Amino acid sequence: MADKVEVVIARFREDVSWAEKLGLPYVVYDKGPEPAAGFRLLPNIGREAHTYLTHIVEQWDTLAGHTAFLQGNPFDHLSEHGKADVHALKAMIMECAERKVPFRGFAWFRLKCDGLGRPHDLKKPENEGRWLGWGKDIPVAEVFSRLFDAEPPTQFIARAATGVFCVSAERIRTRPREFYEYALRLVVDDPLDAENTGHAFERLWQLIFNGNTEWNKDKYF
Repeated sequence: MADKVEVVIARFREDVSWAEKLGLPYVVYDKGPEPAAGFRLLPNIGREAHTYLTHIVEQWDTLAGHTAFLQGNPFDHLSEHGKADVHALKAMIMECAERKVPFRGFAWFRLKCDGLGRPHDLKKPENEGRWLGWGKDIPVAEVFSRLFDAEPPTQFIARAATGVFCVSAERIRTRPREFYEYALRLVVDDPLDAENTGHAFERLWQLIFNGNTEWNKDKYF
């Protein structure tokens, strides 16, 4: 029997009418300039990491058995040839719930990078000015060190690189609520992603949810 499922969507301006077609409980956190009725409003800070961590902290006691965390338009990332649709997405989510998969990234690709997020494309000329951290490296190793009581690896393989994944409540709770409150503060302290903290989380979700309790710190400040 499948665990209860909830879909969490981080929206800016995307058309999220597809969510209704999933036929699953969902909540949309809206950071756009023209929020729609029924969506939960959040300030436009911290990229989707701010949205996801906010949900975990605020819904800690009532998390669904499995939560699918998605961007406003996840479909471009689900299939190499761009053919994934709502039905394919639902099948991915339900497979996680039915098979009780602890964590699964939904992007069709994996990213391999060093502690500075290299190689990356944050210096694309067409993106200049879109956020304050344009042109800078990504502090993957630094954020790892701030989150965990462990030595950062020399290489990271991101299995949820685009911020689309499903994780069980059991796996989320292998780290204390204070961990997620602390992680949320890291993102809030870099609200406009001037240091690319939000980008770092895109490369760390699989480690955040890897279930290794030995990495947990005694205290989070």
